[in-house]
Amino acid sequence: MANAPDLTTELQPVGGDPRPLEELLTTFPLAAVVVDPYTHESSWLLDTARRILGVFRGADVRVAFLVAGTDAEGAASFMGPLADETLTLADPDRSVARSMGLDSLPAFIAIRQDGSVLGTAEGWDPAAWRDAAAALADMTSWSRPEIPAAGDPAPYAGTAALG
Repeated sequence: MANAPDLTTELQPVGGDPRPLEELLTTFPLAAVVVDPYTHESSWLLDTARRILGVFRGADVRVAFLVAGTDAEGAASFMGPLADETLTLADPDRSVARSMGLDSLPAFIAIRQDGSVLGTAEGWDPAAWRDAAAALADMTSWSRPEIPAAGDPAPYAGTAALG
């Protein structure tokens, strides 16, 4: 299980002002897919992540992509049109991944409003992503995304989160 993140970590929303993580948790829990813009492994999962986050879009959950290791401009460039569709946050120094103790990206994280971790999955491990998403769906009384689904990539380990 991952550590609770440092809630004072400032994240830069694409097209917005920096905000501490705790401000993103004031109303709803956060479901985020953490990606590394410098690896193919993260780009392979963008469509799958979009679909999974899309299931939670109507729930009482804030959904986001968290782009590690770059600023907001780099995050927008990596995410392309997805940055306009889904809240996209830049974590230039990988503070969230570091404070949570994540080892590999891409990752799925679900953080409760009090900052505690509800679930995490690292790399593309469909069973782990399904478990983390199910915990979030149960907490919010929402439907569970199908994981894996037709067209999803084969499982893979991902790349170093802090590399």
